Amino acid sequence: MVSMAGEIWLLGGVTASGKTELALSWAENNQAEILCCDSVSLYRGLDIGSAKPAQEELDRVPHFGLDLAEVSEVFDVVQFHAYARDVVRDIAQRGKKILVVGGSGFFLSGFLRAISDGIEVSQEVRQSIDSQYQAEGLDSLLDDLKRFNPDGVQIDTRNPVRVIRALERCMETGKSLSLLQSEFEKLPAPYAQFKKYALWLDREDAELIDRIHSRAQKMVECGLLAETENALGQGIENHPSLSVAVGYREAIEHLKDPNHFSKIELIDSMTRSTRQLVSKQRKWFRKHFPAGSQHILKNTISFTHENLPWVRALDRGAGSN
Repeated sequence: MVSMAGEIWLLGGVTASGKTELALSWAENNQAEILCCDSVSLYRGLDIGSAKPAQEELDRVPHFGLDLAEVSEVFDVVQFHAYARDVVRDIAQRGKKILVVGGSGFFLSGFLRAISDGIEVSQEVRQSIDSQYQAEGLDSLLDDLKRFNPDGVQIDTRNPVRVIRALERCMETGKSLSLLQSEFEKLPAPYAQFKKYALWLDREDAELIDRIHSRAQKMVECGLLAETENALGQGIENHPSLSVAVGYREAIEHLKDPNHFSKIELIDSMTRSTRQLVSKQRKWFRKHFPAGSQHILKNTISFTHENLPWVRALDRGAGSN
């Protein structure tokens, strides 16, 4: 097998595709350690709803990227990659392979291209937008964002964190998102000293739908509601992204009105939301991971470690190979 020194292996995939077991098995066979790249599992106490690896799985392979922040904090992609750079350096210095695993495209993208443009948003701008959001809601921020971007806004407008961060940058610089993006794309690639290889997992629709429904049912049976109730006490409702994360959003709705939103409806709602998320994930991986890096798993996970279709991810233009 080709030497993997000085290389980062990126294993992405849609929700419920089977990333965890494949990652564990591959890491065990390749002397690798796992860096989890998930925007929810990095928070303490969010174990069930984020499908965080169980203790017996953590015992099989060293994991990083879990339980980094409290639910009451916002731990963004820039903070994550500041942490990740130290982890990658540490693993490489110990002669181990680095396997980055996750389904959070925005966080994964930081291994392929720059994620910070160096713009420092003033406290005044940040407080102004936060006050506006608390008083007037997301639609008010979107109206302001559209004024800076009359040609359209190419972000997830349902995600408060994305909207807030975008508006902060527009207000701080006076520039449109398209101009900021153009300047941003000229920045050097991260982890330039490493070769990068990428693979993302998917399944046929019928099988994936069954897995998604079973996953939602198991989460509820294993205590998602109790976990969410505890998270409510920790302030999850005030967290702009966790409060709308798939699973927790539906669990919060059920806890607020259990008589009109039964557990069966909770599971069905989680299943629908996850299928919508999968559609977005597929679009992201097809656009941002190298061509040919998709791998469709069937039934039980079966593969040979040496022959998985890893594809070289270039520092620039990761969508080509």
